[in-house]
Amino acid sequence: MKLSAPIFQLKRRAKLVARNNNVPLHEALDQIAREEGFARWSLLSSQVAAASLSRSILARLDEGDLLLVAGRPGHGKTTLGLQLLLDAARDGRKAVFFTLEFTEQQARRHLRSLDEGPHGLCEKLQILTSDEISADYIIRHLSGSERGTVAVIDYLQILDQQRSKPALSDQVLALADFARKAGVVVAFISQVDRSFDPESKRLPDIRDIRLPNLVDLGLFNKACFLHNGEAQLRDVA
Repeated sequence: MKLSAPIFQLKRRAKLVARNNNVPLHEALDQIAREEGFARWSLLSSQVAAASLSRSILARLDEGDLLLVAGRPGHGKTTLGLQLLLDAARDGRKAVFFTLEFTEQQARRHLRSLDEGPHGLCEKLQILTSDEISADYIIRHLSGSERGTVAVIDYLQILDQQRSKPALSDQVLALADFARKAGVVVAFISQVDRSFDPESKRLPDIRDIRLPNLVDLGLFNKACFLHNGEAQLRDVA
C-alpha cells in the first residue's frame, strides 16, 4: 500500500476540503480516500491500521495459539489477516491462507496491494481455495510444517457450510488440538454480529462474535477486534 502522503497529512487535506467546499468532514475524507484508490475512508484507515498492528500482534502470538480476527464487513479483518501472513513470511516463517471466499487471483491481488517490499513476499505465500477446506483438510496440509508456521482461515462461520463437513465446534476443537501439538499459529477471520452497536462501545468483543452454530470460544487464546480503523488485541479468558 503506497499512499501519496502520510495519513495525518491526508486528514489535514480532508479538513481543508471540508472547510473550503462547505461539506461534512466524512464526505471530504471519503473523497480523499477515493483519490488514494479506496472506496471510502474507513477502508483506507483500516488498511493503514493493519500494517502497523500486525507486527505487534505477531510478536505476541505464541506457538500453538488460536487467534480470532473479528469485525464487521469493510473494517479490515481480511486485510489484517493477510498482513499477518506477509509479516510471518518476512520473518522467514511458512505462511498459508485458506479461503472459502476468494479466488487465488483475488487473494494475490489483495496481497500485492499490501506488500511494499522489493522481494515479492506475496508470491511466496501459499493460497488454498478448495471447496473442501475444513479442519481435516487444513490439518493434512499443515502436517509436518515447522513450528511457528502461521495459517489464516477465511473464515470461521463458513467452515461447516457444507453439510458433509463436521460441525463447526468439532472442527475448531480439532484445529485447537492440532495447533497446540504442532506449534502452528492458526488465525480465524470472523464475522461480528450485526447487533453490534458502535454507539454503545467503540469496539466489538467476544460476546459479539456471530455464531450461527455453537462454538466454544474459550478454545481461542487471543482475539483482535476491529472497527473504524481502531483495533485491540485481547487475551480470551
